[in-house]
Amino acid sequence: MTYAIQELVIRDVTPVDTDEITDLVAEAMRNGPVATWLHADPEVRRQEAPRYFEIFVEHATRHGEVYATADPDTGRLDGVALWFPLTSLIPPPVDYERRLKEAAGDAFDRACQLDLALDENHPIEPHHYLAFLAVRPESQNRGIGSALLERHHARLDQAGLPAYLEANDPRNRDLYLRHGYRIRTVINLPDGPPLWSMWRMPMV
Repeated sequence: MTYAIQELVIRDVTPVDTDEITDLVAEAMRNGPVATWLHADPEVRRQEAPRYFEIFVEHATRHGEVYATADPDTGRLDGVALWFPLTSLIPPPVDYERRLKEAAGDAFDRACQLDLALDENHPIEPHHYLAFLAVRPESQNRGIGSALLERHHARLDQAGLPAYLEANDPRNRDLYLRHGYRIRTVINLPDGPPLWSMWRMPMV
């Protein structure tokens, strides 16, 4: 299918879209380096990923800012960005530990290690945090991720606010570098893949 960036429909998302967003994020993320580190078995990842990502998608629709791109022909969501405006205190996800245990299963200890590593490296300065940028596998390499980034970066630049994220593979890291991010630290998970914590100053 020919895909023109100018045809992208970027829209804010309300809680009624939670299931579709969760499906998109799970499909895009479940075979990535961190998901594979959490669960080596691909069938387990397929079954468990939706429950895991549902926690964060629901939290973002309540306390964050969510953007999505839709296929211009079908209207199906094919890309999503979940941001948290950490310029004021945001509560943790509701009943987080119980839900994480149920979603992670045998990988609960590793999920806790992941959370700890991310928390230890998270900056304390006011900023917006990109928790997930997800594009369906069949829609990648079409500029969707860049379009979603540029949408929110324009707001951050106008407000003079920095952005923070963790890149989970070299390809994503390089995308963010092209959008003005710089590497702060490399986070090494126990026996796992590296994560790159990245910071973007507002463009003036």
